[in-house]
Amino acid sequence: ELLRRPEVTYAGLMSLPGLGPGVADPQVAEQVEIQAKYAGYIDRQRQEIERQRRHEELALPTDLDYTAVHGLSREVREKLDRHRPRTLGQASRVPGITPAAISLLLIHLKRSSSRRNTGAETVQKPTV
Repeated sequence: ELLRRPEVTYAGLMSLPGLGPGVADPQVAEQVEIQAKYAGYIDRQRQEIERQRRHEELALPTDLDYTAVHGLSREVREKLDRHRPRTLGQASRVPGITPAAISLLLIHLKRSSSRRNTGAETVQKPTV
């Protein structure tokens, strides 16, 4: 926990009474320090990767009207309509489809799903 602080080094920590001598190899000591300092960032990246994996297989309704997805450019709508991807992952691999467009699709799918659950709209619920 102390190594996460920017002003604390591995060598400084190991010089404290009761903690030393630590590892002899300076490269190993450097790796220990780097892993401790960046652990929070690495954890966030792992969570983001897992979130992306979950969304990769999210099914797109076969009758999805891309003109109903607010915020998509005409070019993106045309490309999606032409390719008709079956999943969000496939949509993300269509040339010219931006991460922002994928986010808009995801928001649209979640809103459509919640409307269907409340009976406000009859849109096919995507399977997760």
